[in-house]
Parts: sequence; structure tokens; C-alpha cells
Amino acid sequence: MPDKPDLRKLYHPTAFNAWQFIALVGVVMSLGAQLILALMHHPRPDGFHWLYVCWAALFVLGTISNFTSKPGGHHHH
Repeated sequence: MPDKPDLRKLYHPTAFNAWQFIALVGVVMSLGAQLILALMHHPRPDGFHWLYVCWAALFVLGTISNFTSKPGGHHHH
């Protein structure tokens, strides 16, 4: 019987791979930029919302990679 998937890979930063972590940091930085723009009463640039779409796509692809990788199967140079 196959092992259950480790669902911590979806929500716990210590279980994220590099792509998921980059996406998480990107969302936090984008939210920070949006907050700064709002506090300075500047309008958001056109297409700013696409950043969140890109971060979400990167997180989903990273999650797929994280779930399909073999534990301990890291490539060493």
C-alpha cells in the first residue's frame, strides 16, 4: 500500500521546495508593495494583479514537483 502524501508540503514552509518558497516570498513582497502603494495613496499599476496569478502558478508547479520528487533523491554536483 503506498504511503500517504505528506500534506505539510502544502502549508508548512519547512516542507516547501525552492519554488514554493519563492512563490510564498513573492506573495508577501507583492502584498507589502501593495500596502505601501495604498499608504502613499498611489494607484496600483495596471496588471498588478497578474503578479498574484504568477505566484500562484509557481506555487502549484512547485507543489507538483514537491509531491512527485523522491525523498532523498536530490542531485548533487
